[in-house]
Amino acid sequence: MLIELQNITKTYQIGAIEVPALCGIDLRIEENEYLAVMGPSGSGKSTLMNILGCLDTPSTGVHYFAGERVSELSDDRLAEIRNRKIGFVFQTFNLLPRANAATNVALPMIYSGVPPDERKAIAAEALKKVGLGDRIEHRPNELSGGQRQRVAIARAMINKPSIILADEPTGNLDSKTGEEIMQLFRALHDQGNTIILVTHEEYIAAHTQRVVRLLDGHIESDKPNGRK
Repeated sequence: MLIELQNITKTYQIGAIEVPALCGIDLRIEENEYLAVMGPSGSGKSTLMNILGCLDTPSTGVHYFAGERVSELSDDRLAEIRNRKIGFVFQTFNLLPRANAATNVALPMIYSGVPPDERKAIAAEALKKVGLGDRIEHRPNELSGGQRQRVAIARAMINKPSIILADEPTGNLDSKTGEEIMQLFRALHDQGNTIILVTHEEYIAAHTQRVVRLLDGHIESDKPNGRK
């Protein structure tokens, strides 16, 4: 079992008002699963993603990541998990604007202590794998939206994580480019990666094997998607 959530709740305090975001979430995710998390705005998708990525802590409940109880881990261990075990892909790409593609991809390796020459070689190879071998020296403003997202995916994969968390990864892309990015995710999944993506687009969710739908902080449904 890669991830297990048991009765997870999350409540935000806004002034004197308590706002529940998640209400008793039970979820199990195996290695090499490919699932989509869907739901309307305010359903708890982003909160759930942040907890799955060890970026936020639940108010109550138990979260296991690769057999470790997350609430018992030190800050250093959590930072190590986020750097080495989880790859993040965001809707807005989150690239350093003044750095070229290779430097953006290599960023997680800086925190892992990989020497500069080795970082450069590994980043160049990662960019080749996502079809950007000829864009290594290009900065984000010299790349299309789809190319920037490919850089972000290469960065997410650079430390060979256990899981990729993608938050609306095609939200800023046209449908054709979005389809190309989803084909890249499928290839990564076929290589053995576990992928969880948040989306509000049914055609994006159709690429996955399992769809978890949230409503008002509850899991409304959790069903196989039919994709092999």
